[in-house]
Amino acid sequence: MAIPVKKENEKESVILSPSYRLPLVIIFIGIPFLLIPFSPWPTIIISSFGLFLLLQSFTLRLKFTKNDLIVIQLGRELRRFPFNKWIAWRILLPQLPGLLYFREEASPHLLPILFQPKSLEKQLRLRVKDLEINKSLISSPSEN
Repeated sequence: MAIPVKKENEKESVILSPSYRLPLVIIFIGIPFLLIPFSPWPTIIISSFGLFLLLQSFTLRLKFTKNDLIVIQLGRELRRFPFNKWIAWRILLPQLPGLLYFREEASPHLLPILFQPKSLEKQLRLRVKDLEINKSLISSPSEN
């Protein structure tokens, strides 16, 4: 018989799997611009950005620990975002290849989602659920 997993064990380190959806969508959006009679520059710019994001999705990883969100590139820690400094977070455009918005005490951050969106959302809710910005709070007028 399996022993139920304690809540503390769920909060151990997790590294998210990459998702190539956003970079590929951007690359494919750039290709039809070859058909317009101007020049290849729109295709080059849009597809180059998509290729840049594709490269980033191969090299970057998000690691969730009990206390931090850590950005890792090629096995080396780039940046650490302690959860105790977070003010709010939200996943924007979750149906599309979306964006992660989160605000720290020092500054806001907007990151393209280069990881499995469902896994990202699950880890955020597990670690900082109470800081999620609800749509109802954004759309409803403030009551005084």
